[in-house]
Amino acid sequence: MLDYHLHLWPHSKRETPMVLDQLAAYCERAQEKGVVEIALTEHLHRFTQLDAVVGKFWEGAPNEAHLEASMASYFDHHVQADLDAYVELCLEAKRQGLPVVMGMEVDYYRGQMDGVSELLAQYPFDVLLGSIHWIGIWQFDDVDGQIAMDEWKTRDVDACWDAYTEALEELAATKSCDVLAHPDLVKVAGYRPGAPTEWWDRIAEAASTSNMAAEVSSAGWRKPANELYPAPGLLERFVAKGVPLTTASDAHRLEHVADRADDLHAILTAAGVTELQGYLERTPHAVQLRPAIGNDA
Repeated sequence: MLDYHLHLWPHSKRETPMVLDQLAAYCERAQEKGVVEIALTEHLHRFTQLDAVVGKFWEGAPNEAHLEASMASYFDHHVQADLDAYVELCLEAKRQGLPVVMGMEVDYYRGQMDGVSELLAQYPFDVLLGSIHWIGIWQFDDVDGQIAMDEWKTRDVDACWDAYTEALEELAATKSCDVLAHPDLVKVAGYRPGAPTEWWDRIAEAASTSNMAAEVSSAGWRKPANELYPAPGLLERFVAKGVPLTTASDAHRLEHVADRADDLHAILTAAGVTELQGYLERTPHAVQLRPAIGNDA
């Protein structure tokens, strides 16, 4: 198994020291859970270098002026870290022999992904996760934020899923990233359309045509959605289309590293999946899906 989605900070913290001991502890816990390799994938928007590229993209958003202050506050809280220091931490972990690959979780910035890609190309990343965390400037996945959750009560759920899927399709078409992170994150707050198959089809097609992998993540079980990402129906479509898969916990703290890796293993095995996709220097390679810990089969 892999855990290809890990963070240094909980969102509640502006910054924590970037120290090798934290990565070593992550690796130890992951290996206890049968995970052979981890990817450190901090949010790109945590780093001051991105600010010069995307700026205050939320300003002047059509029909969403009421959300500008919320987004501005979010970025003021988060944009604190230095990208060069992060890269050096990952490289030092590799030099120390830790089973770590260097990654980044990259949000979609409409019309600005060329600049984002130029920034990332300056560093020796192994894997880039592509994410949709906001629709327009609405942070739809902020389940602890009253402003974000109030929006769900006023918006049409089908329209939200459609807008999310359109953004994901646009992100995939840029070919700026390698893996679609938590591909049906739009369900995070528990709002689902009556018939999601249209959007599942489009998400699977976007992954397939862009040659991106898709992430199978336990994080959804820790959210109101109470379901892995992707939903079983979407996972079936990924497998049917031959979309490569990674596995992940999306942990922001040690106790969530490799969370429910055994459950992910069982689901993938039942779906006929025999290998995952790892990355080195943004080049994919196969990782065999080994028997789960405690399974003698």
